[in-house]
Amino acid sequence: MPNFSAKLIRWHKHHGRHHLPWQGTRDPYAIWLSEIMLQQTQVTTVTPYYQRFMQRFPNIKSLALGPLDDILTLWSGLGYYARARYLHQSAQLIIKNYDGKFPRQLDLIQQFPGIGRSTAAAIAVFAFGERCAILDGNVKRVFTRHFGIEGYPGNQKIQNQLWEKAIALLPDKNAKNNIETYTQALMDLGALVCKRSKPNCMICPLQQSCTALRENRVNKLPTIKPRRPLPEKETVFLILTNQKKIFLEKRPTPGIWGGLWCPPEMTTNENATTYCSQHYNLTIKPMSDMPPLNHSFTHFKLRIHPKLLKVSAQIDSKKNKAIWLTLDEALATAIPTPVRKLLKQIESNPTFTSKNG
Repeated sequence: MPNFSAKLIRWHKHHGRHHLPWQGTRDPYAIWLSEIMLQQTQVTTVTPYYQRFMQRFPNIKSLALGPLDDILTLWSGLGYYARARYLHQSAQLIIKNYDGKFPRQLDLIQQFPGIGRSTAAAIAVFAFGERCAILDGNVKRVFTRHFGIEGYPGNQKIQNQLWEKAIALLPDKNAKNNIETYTQALMDLGALVCKRSKPNCMICPLQQSCTALRENRVNKLPTIKPRRPLPEKETVFLILTNQKKIFLEKRPTPGIWGGLWCPPEMTTNENATTYCSQHYNLTIKPMSDMPPLNHSFTHFKLRIHPKLLKVSAQIDSKKNKAIWLTLDEALATAIPTPVRKLLKQIESNPTFTSKNG
């Protein structure tokens, strides 16, 4: 067994994480769900979402048969909503093509939407004990620092180099349970010790052989992505109210916030009165000013200009594939984070809460 993996396995016994909600099981569904939720999201954020999700959808069949609205509602606030839609699609494919049983072959796992090479490997390791290499963000950070690998890890050439390291460092295939322990140890080392900022090198089991520590380059690795200014976009949310209820429309899929409920949206050069008249045959009355809300996506920044408006009557929600909800009802449904923030503002708005709101 390579010395690298042996050190990590010994370290994990005393310092790794052993009591996460998705540990201690071979259920591929529970492991799959956790791995998808953990993509680009920290454990502390994921844990309550995971527990609520497992209560509502405890197995593949329940997820496949569950309404997408319910799935997105449980996902609301977790972000990267395509992950939830992919889970639903994949569960339906497993029911249809694999008689409801999660496949154990790595190539089959990787064919499901939303599952890349590293996620498929993690599922194969923890659910089936397969000897596979992972390469998530934490592992890339550990490898680039330990081996002094320069260059942005998202670059294909650097990524290929990291995959070669990941495969070469796997523990002995004959050692029982070593692959699971080693894989978890890699994840834990990146999350708990070899952190993005303020890494705790003095307690790292790999400190003696770490190139970045020896050469005082820990803060320079991994190489950051070449910075380009994010494009900025603006939009207007029309928050239409009537009888203390809010009008929400389902966003189309695919697209940003696909399948979630949002206020009607128009461009900044459109007129709200004209828009509401043309699209909903309604007259509007401005209620009060609301400050703009900034929200950042991976590839652009969005500035939302909310307009709180009172309308003359409730729109036919069935005809427009939309819903009228009280604030409490809206906050409990599948809405994206910026909409949740706006509704929270409205909740304390005296104009809305007054008898004439």
